[in-house]
Amino acid sequence: MTSLERWQAVLRGKTPDRLPCFFSATAEAEVQLLRHLGIGSHEALLERLEIDRVATVTPCYVGPPLPPDTTVFGARYRSITYDGGVYSGIDGLMVHHPLAACSSIDEIEDTYTWPDPDWWDYSDLARQIEDKDGWVIIAGGSEPFMDYKEQLRSPEQAFIDLIENPEIVHHCLKKLYDLCYENTQRLYESLPGRIFGSWVAEDMGSQESLLYSPSQIREFFFPHMKRMIDLVHGYGGVVLHHSDGAIRPIIPELIDLGIDVLNPIQWRCACMDREGLARDFAGRVVFHGGIDNQYTLAFGSPKEVRQEVRDTVQLLGTSGGYIVGPCHKIQVISPPENIVALYDAINELNI
Repeated sequence: MTSLERWQAVLRGKTPDRLPCFFSATAEAEVQLLRHLGIGSHEALLERLEIDRVATVTPCYVGPPLPPDTTVFGARYRSITYDGGVYSGIDGLMVHHPLAACSSIDEIEDTYTWPDPDWWDYSDLARQIEDKDGWVIIAGGSEPFMDYKEQLRSPEQAFIDLIENPEIVHHCLKKLYDLCYENTQRLYESLPGRIFGSWVAEDMGSQESLLYSPSQIREFFFPHMKRMIDLVHGYGGVVLHHSDGAIRPIIPELIDLGIDVLNPIQWRCACMDREGLARDFAGRVVFHGGIDNQYTLAFGSPKEVRQEVRDTVQLLGTSGGYIVGPCHKIQVISPPENIVALYDAINELNI
């Protein structure tokens, strides 16, 4: 099977030729791994570790020129250097939030210019995938409250807004979701039949509990997410949902909304034990991720990594609905030996 056929089989409840898997790492972690393996490219890495081919395609930004260290939403950031790498762009430290001081919708509309879908050029997308027959192509999707919180209002103000300024939250999320919707629609229309699916995401969990009350999630997030889910399904795409942390209480509602794939499966978080997830949701959603990188990949031994792969596949994959990989981007702190052990263990289970 190709990578695409393998992933499609899992989504259709069929048995693939081997375990579907994926790779996700920071640039610094990948460079370290390439050096460890003595190879020189991402493609060679996928070949060496027998990892399924997955690619994310995006349109090219052609909008108004952006000042240095500024995002398309007008947020300014400062890069953060850490031992082994740099966090920059939207992963950096935001030092200016353009809507932080606004106190009303009228003030926002009088002072702020929202990004326009026409600021992106979709004509290059076919070229991006011309050599990727059989790959899993991901495109479009949404995670607007992250942008609202991290780039527009500031995290503190965003949480305050949910209680004190709900009208501002509703107004801004409508603007942000409309942008995501139009962007995603244009992507599917530009690549008919080629896109496997889209992320309809929002981080809603901490290590111990939900970040928002269920009523807030139902009011502010779910209606927009449902619209995005229906859009993706309307084009024949798969909906992949990402939400960090302890989100067990809302998983049934996410499934009812129509998500097809649940990521990242942080099983060390409260109430996210793999046994319970498999018992309650296997056959209703495909699990994606699950190999812990808060402890196991970062600080465990290769032996522990191998055992976790075996345990997780046994627990989450008994019904066939599991795509195995790290629960988050592998960080540079994770020893290359552990990353190799992860994929070697997957491949050993395929024998």
